[in-house]
Amino acid sequence: MRLVVALGLALAAAVVWAAADPNKVLRIASADIETLDPHQYNDSPSFDVITAIFEGLYEWDYVASPTKLAPVEAVALPEITDGGRTWTIRVKPGIHFTDDPAFRGKPREVTADDFVYSLKRWLDPNLRRGGDPIVTDLIVGAREIVDAARKGGAKLDYDRPIAGLRALDRYSVQLKLKEQNYPNVENFLTTRVVAREIVEAAGGDIRERPVGTGPYRLREWKRGSRVVLEANPAYRSVRFPESADPALAPMVKEMRGKSLPQIGVVEINVIEEDVTRLLEFDRGRLDVIVLRGEIASRLLTGNKLKPEYAARGIVRLAVPEPYLFSIYVNIADPLIGGMTNDRIALRRAIALGFDVENLIKVLYAGLALPANQLVPPGVSGHDPEFAPRPQHDPRAANALLDRFGYDKRDPDGYRRAPDGKPLTLMLSLRTGAISREIQTQWKKDMDAIGLRMDYRLTPFQDVIKDLEAGKFQLYFGGYGGIPSGYAELMQLYGKEPPAVNASRFKSSDYDRAMEEYLKSGRDAEQIATARRMSEIAKTFVPIIPAIFRLENDFVQPWIQGYRPQIFQTYWKYVDIDLARRRQSQGK
Repeated sequence: MRLVVALGLALAAAVVWAAADPNKVLRIASADIETLDPHQYNDSPSFDVITAIFEGLYEWDYVASPTKLAPVEAVALPEITDGGRTWTIRVKPGIHFTDDPAFRGKPREVTADDFVYSLKRWLDPNLRRGGDPIVTDLIVGAREIVDAARKGGAKLDYDRPIAGLRALDRYSVQLKLKEQNYPNVENFLTTRVVAREIVEAAGGDIRERPVGTGPYRLREWKRGSRVVLEANPAYRSVRFPESADPALAPMVKEMRGKSLPQIGVVEINVIEEDVTRLLEFDRGRLDVIVLRGEIASRLLTGNKLKPEYAARGIVRLAVPEPYLFSIYVNIADPLIGGMTNDRIALRRAIALGFDVENLIKVLYAGLALPANQLVPPGVSGHDPEFAPRPQHDPRAANALLDRFGYDKRDPDGYRRAPDGKPLTLMLSLRTGAISREIQTQWKKDMDAIGLRMDYRLTPFQDVIKDLEAGKFQLYFGGYGGIPSGYAELMQLYGKEPPAVNASRFKSSDYDRAMEEYLKSGRDAEQIATARRMSEIAKTFVPIIPAIFRLENDFVQPWIQGYRPQIFQTYWKYVDIDLARRRQSQGK
């Protein structure tokens, strides 16, 4: 029997190697990575590589928009009972970790216990990410164990049972929750699985010992230079996802029937500068580059790919990033905060006076969309029918300020507060990037409605400290990055700490809608509640939605099956036409 099993595993590995061609080398650029530990990363470049080496029970659907959970190492979607408070997941048998000496020469199958261990590790407050406080409070029995791990240098007791996180049998995992919370639980279930033996053999940190179950494994890592991955010989063959989207029909047809992964090697070159990335792509030395703003516009004419690039067969894929960029308002500030009519009018006037269209045109080279709501496009909760963002209207802003007591002016022509005292507002910006240009436009916009401004430019980490301490009046920045709009929406939830709710906004109506959103498992319900929250924010103006930036992916003509890698990397779904590459490069 053992011989049959071993032969089956060898044949399965052979199938993968037959599909994954070592001559198909995907070449991309990235900033340097810091770790390959899937529960201790804090940066996107590390996460990109981690998601190629490690997998979880679920991933975010590669072709769905808005995206949704798709089974990876789970047999199917979760069985949700008890009004959304019990989630049961069946694990696929026969999935194995890549080889490691800790396994003593034996194939190591993934079981439900591995997922329980890995999910506990995600909650561990002593790891570099600090755990997951929201999910810790959701899972029955988790808070007590996590709090015990915080005391006096203690460690999380991974052997101590958590009533709401357990293995029912070898291939079944069950979560029991105190209350419904679909977005957070779904995101939790994408946590990558690791083997406890590896973590313990590595002394608790597997940043340089990534033993996963994903389509690739680590071949080489030269810090500051490059990372090279190779196809995992133990990985099962997968197929390209199906889609009913007509726009994706040619891609689905081209990729249908292929045994994936096809690419045998992924070469990640550490190139920090966008200009250098563009030059390397232009020479055909990179297969895909991701650019934003002015640097992306160098390949465009009138928001279309320049003819010389189109003639080469290069493809441009422009998609909104899952981030909302806004002007944050400190509702606790004595000058601009508060919920009285005059303060609300001041914030509304600022919103009307802010020329977002000009910001997009001049500072973002046209590569952004005006934000008309809190949830970005492509993210669950986004309402495609929501009203457009109000037009820039300094005349209406001036009339509003005059009406609500800001009609008195100082000798320089700037408005005074309703009590006649001087009024100067401060906008905080992070140093670098386009902050100076934002400052220049903001001054012009606010001068047009008579508001005197001051500015504070400071390093990003210092800005974050100021936000959390409430030491700001206005701040321009972005937030989000996950498939559910709850990230953006939680920013105004009254129960969130200042680290999330920097505006310190409190509204019982908003909080009720937020709680309905978290309990909703259907798209229509989430859109309806998110719409209500956007309307409340529009009324009281704790933040001023500004833009959804556009990510521009430029893809060489020999790359097949590629879609923008918004929520994780999906190199396993990509293929390379070697004949076309040779033809395009004249080889």
